[in-house]
Amino acid sequence: MGIGTSIFLIAVGAILAFAINASVGGVDLDIVGWILMAAGVLGLILTTLARSRRREVVTTTEQPVEYRRVEERRDAPPM
Repeated sequence: MGIGTSIFLIAVGAILAFAINASVGGVDLDIVGWILMAAGVLGLILTTLARSRRREVVTTTEQPVEYRRVEERRDAPPM
């Protein structure tokens, strides 16, 4: 889930929980709104954590790899 999807879920949940005073047969829209807002907040937290892990800087103290020169022979026919 991305940041945009999380914000969308929070917005739709807030609209259902606070702005709509309708009733649908057997469904409490206030509870659905709170569930959507919770899912959006959880998705936002998980997305932020996942992106911060990808941005970690890894440094090594190893010496650079030895470079070797490769020469191609042109006198032999290709196989």
